[in-house]
Amino acid sequence: MDKVKIALELSNLAPEYLELEITETTAMENVNEKLATMLKLKRLGVKISIDDFGTGYSSLSYFTKFPIDTLKIDKSFVRDMLEDSNAMTIIDTIINMAKAMDVAITAEGVETLEHMEKLKIMGCDKIQGYYISKPQKASVLEQMLKKLP
Repeated sequence: MDKVKIALELSNLAPEYLELEITETTAMENVNEKLATMLKLKRLGVKISIDDFGTGYSSLSYFTKFPIDTLKIDKSFVRDMLEDSNAMTIIDTIINMAKAMDVAITAEGVETLEHMEKLKIMGCDKIQGYYISKPQKASVLEQMLKKLP
């Protein structure tokens, strides 16, 4: 907690621009401790994402208690969604649940235009994946950002 405060102060970054990710599996280890930490981070103004959602062994009842801003749908569902109706149903269910809880949705592992378009129609807020860009070094990213209007 102190490290986050110090990092925010040193970087002069407003807390609402920092989003920390925790995997679903990690969130379920020592749940009460993780919940307390998440609540402290939220009081600071930091955003919290649950990564790899749908791949862990969590109870959905915990997600009503966690102060999360974003659920990130695991890439394994996204990869299979166009060929596997079960994967599509799971994605649709996660999106609808998140919307009902006023939680944003990010789909990971988006590699094609078809995936991106379908997720948009389904109500997905954000996407991540090679369709947009492969991971970049900070220096390359800086150059890309300088070219934007």
